[in-house]
Amino acid sequence: MTRLLPLFTLPLLLAACATTAPVNDAGTLYHYQLKATQGEVLTLEQALARVADADIVLVGELHTHPAVHLLQARMLAGLAADGRPLVLSMEQFSRADQPVLDAYLAGRIGEAALIRDGNAWPNYQSDYRPLVEFAKAHHLPVIAANAPKPLVSCVGQEGPAWLEKLPASRRSQLARTLTLGDDPYRQKFMASLHHGDADSNTRRFAAQTSWDDTMAESMVDYLRSHPGQRIMHIAGNFHVEGGLGLASRIASRNPDLKVALVVPELTAPQAGDGQPAAGRVADVRVGIAPLPERWLNADEMKQDMGALHQSRSRDCSQWLQP
Repeated sequence: MTRLLPLFTLPLLLAACATTAPVNDAGTLYHYQLKATQGEVLTLEQALARVADADIVLVGELHTHPAVHLLQARMLAGLAADGRPLVLSMEQFSRADQPVLDAYLAGRIGEAALIRDGNAWPNYQSDYRPLVEFAKAHHLPVIAANAPKPLVSCVGQEGPAWLEKLPASRRSQLARTLTLGDDPYRQKFMASLHHGDADSNTRRFAAQTSWDDTMAESMVDYLRSHPGQRIMHIAGNFHVEGGLGLASRIASRNPDLKVALVVPELTAPQAGDGQPAAGRVADVRVGIAPLPERWLNADEMKQDMGALHQSRSRDCSQWLQP
């Protein structure tokens, strides 16, 4: 015989389900630990409170790391819930892709078209889909903040003066000015290089700062047109850590903007990892486990890097046509 529970017991059952302790993910690649600047352990709510008054929240990532991408989704949802208008900004789409991204958010095209015509990264569906889908569902604008990779590659090959040869429609896809002086970010970048002569490394840095300057300019320009809103921007950790890359380029364009840093840190440093980044300590530090070693020996590395170098040589004259 089936017995029906009294109706008043239903809320009690739902409450019991809601308060079930979460599964402990320690020891998995989804696990992260949040800490304040001085190392105090934080809950997600406390971490969100630490960055809540920022105009721009820069969230660094180790590309493809499951814990970081999980945290990004949780932070986006948490920031969206506090009432201040929120915008998602992404390294993973370039300015040239903004119309495609806008069409997807407006429901005019499907995801396959977004991935194909928006030049989405190979790991879009596993790592960035949750962010874009949250933005779409909650009607948050998404800034395709970056510079197009082919043009940045040509800056690295031809030098920054090449940009002035571009037609205006393409020149506008990169920052109006590049930060080329010998600042701490340039010093950090040069210290990370292990080959190349002075001229080629100078061109490489021009390409590197093209990313940072373009993303920074995209965000500063957006907030100039939409004062009072807040941006959460996701980008590789090299651009974020220490405040040397993106944050410094934002400050040079608008020093009144408050920028918060959320920076992943490996709990077990891998071979080849250097000292902690110079510059500003993050507002929220994110302890994560290391990913598997990319290469186990020099032969494996040379095989990958050789293919990479071959792919870098390109015909840049095609972009000079109107």
